[in-house]
Amino acid sequence: MKKKLVVLFAIVLLLFVCLIYRLYSITRDNGAQYKKQVLAQQKYDSVTIPFRRGSILDTNGNILATSEKVYTVILDSVALNADEEAIEPTFAALRSEFGIDTAKVRDYFEQNKESSRYYILSKKLPYEKIQNFIALQNEEGSLIKGIWFEEEYQRLYPGNSLACDVIGFTTGDDVGSYGLEEYYNDVLSGTPGREYGFMNEEGTLERTTISAEDGNSIVTTIDANLQAMVEKYLKKFNDEYANNFHSGNGANNLGCIIMNVNTGEVLAMASYPNFNLNDTRNKESLIGMQLLDDKGDKVVDEENGNRVYITEDNVNTIEGDALYQNYNALWKNFCISDAYEPGSVSKPLTVASAIECGAIKGNESYNCQGMLEVGGHEIKCHNTYGDGILTVAEGIERSCNVCMMYVAQAEGINNFTKFQHIFNMGLKTNIDLAGEARTASLVYTAENMRSSELATCSFGQGYNCTMIQMIAAFSSLINGGYYYEPHLVKKVINSSGATVENIEPRLLKQTISRDTSDMIISMCNQVVTGEHGTGKTARPAGYIIGGKTGTAETLPRKNNEYVVSFMGYAPVDDPQIAIYVVVDRPNVRYQDDAKYATRIVRNILTEALPYLGIFMTEELSDKERTELEELKIEITTPAKSEDGSDTEGDAEGTDGAGDENSVTEEQTPPANSEIWKTFAIDPETGYAVDPNTGAYIDPDTGATIGGTFSDEGEEPTSGNETVTEITYDENGSPSQQ
Repeated sequence: MKKKLVVLFAIVLLLFVCLIYRLYSITRDNGAQYKKQVLAQQKYDSVTIPFRRGSILDTNGNILATSEKVYTVILDSVALNADEEAIEPTFAALRSEFGIDTAKVRDYFEQNKESSRYYILSKKLPYEKIQNFIALQNEEGSLIKGIWFEEEYQRLYPGNSLACDVIGFTTGDDVGSYGLEEYYNDVLSGTPGREYGFMNEEGTLERTTISAEDGNSIVTTIDANLQAMVEKYLKKFNDEYANNFHSGNGANNLGCIIMNVNTGEVLAMASYPNFNLNDTRNKESLIGMQLLDDKGDKVVDEENGNRVYITEDNVNTIEGDALYQNYNALWKNFCISDAYEPGSVSKPLTVASAIECGAIKGNESYNCQGMLEVGGHEIKCHNTYGDGILTVAEGIERSCNVCMMYVAQAEGINNFTKFQHIFNMGLKTNIDLAGEARTASLVYTAENMRSSELATCSFGQGYNCTMIQMIAAFSSLINGGYYYEPHLVKKVINSSGATVENIEPRLLKQTISRDTSDMIISMCNQVVTGEHGTGKTARPAGYIIGGKTGTAETLPRKNNEYVVSFMGYAPVDDPQIAIYVVVDRPNVRYQDDAKYATRIVRNILTEALPYLGIFMTEELSDKERTELEELKIEITTPAKSEDGSDTEGDAEGTDGAGDENSVTEEQTPPANSEIWKTFAIDPETGYAVDPNTGAYIDPDTGATIGGTFSDEGEEPTSGNETVTEITYDENGSPSQQ
């Protein structure tokens, strides 16, 4: 047995010896051949080729966002170490061309010269910064070695803060965040390419390249010139009222939208505060805003209960989650993301729906005695002295709450809530922007609305909407009743400029008839042109426009904080554009004055209407001529119309058939005496002063200023009142609490 084991061991040992000899002979005789075969099957080198993100253009082809190729400087220590003569010339070139601290680079090189092939020296340099170095590197006999450049694209915004809320921005990995950048991210993004290197059988490096596919570009409906006008006057307002009554911006929020009423195209959209798209995390942009804590709640001073605002003194103390919450508040688009009570700008919706459903004819008259008792609540008009007998048209002109409550009573809860849905209140408009708020829980339904809620909703309090919802609904009132889906992109083009997709205006429904639309236009014209019109200060130099003012008291009631607004349109006889300005709690002592919004509208339209080619129709005062000359605006007027007809209509009858609250001629009491016009004017504020109460009164409308009554009156607070707050997740998407 032992002998057999010895023989077996010897045989196995002999086989191993033979195997070792065979491997040795293969390596000796055929090693080079097999090495080439192995190398030929290995990936030798691989580089990602970045795609170029598509541009964002305005309607005239001006660049709003683009991507520029930039370069990262890379040190290959192993390659540089392979030629000792190249070390010093290479360091000298890095110092002279890029200003790089070569002492630090030298330390790294000495420690990693046999192992490191990728060390970043400088990032995001334009080609102009590297071209001299490349020329030196490519010279014949150059000793500059071990340096190469990695390509990528950097997002640039030529307008800096221009249309920042509309455009949005990209993150470090070139993914869109907010605005158009996020909504059209898949369109703007391309496909990265790849470059592979392989050793062939002869040991030569071969390369295979799969080219990158650049993203498509989008052409927006935004007019950069119009956008700049809007932003100029929002900033002007802020500069005038910042740190006025309290520290902080001129208002909590300012917003403006200009829309083509016949297509739904948004021509301009802006809000304030804004930020620099090329420097989105600059803390200075936060100064003036309300300070938020790490949960997104407003910070309140424990000693006096006042809100705390971000100042130069405390801005650098904001860190962590609190800093993110404040940036999120800055980056969101107020025009689509914030919901608020619209106030009196919604009164034309109330009247239009009542006419359309047949509840009224539009020529009724109602008696305003300064308040109306509804559902056990005394709901006051903005004019607590009472407006007297008013037609529906005069109710719109004077913004009479009592008149609107009578109209809503005639219409009834079912019809009122039905038409709110028709006007898209509570529904998203589906505008092509990221971050539009949902407001379904912020409007009443027929099931949960009572008579008191019907009364307050008739003049725009008790339900919430967004700016984009209101201007889209209002546009349908003045264009013949056609509701268009608001949109910001009209065309998609490829990298060669060829059209990939045309995005046509999308007509969704007809909200009211042409006849009703004409009546609403006639009524809203009187808001600006009428003797008692609340929007007279919105009229731009050389033009007549129509529109509606709005003032809504915020929650909690009686806090003397208001959202004031104006919805306007032009030309007055054939509306083509609508403009909506909202001033959220202006930084003044008495906020409930729509003139803070109307004056912004006037400033914008004085420049915008001539730019849009809309002719002037009115004689200019010397002051207006001087104003236009300073703005370098050409004064142009068309020939007068052949028939000379006006566009205001009458709607002044007193036929109240079908409405039990309508006042007949026999019932008509004496007209209101407008007693407030006899009050003395306070020279400091410009308001009239009631000698009996000391209250400030708007001398044009009789509205109480700085009291407990808004332009829309006092809303009852009993009952099931639900307050919904719009908040935002970490991606900037709105949610409700």
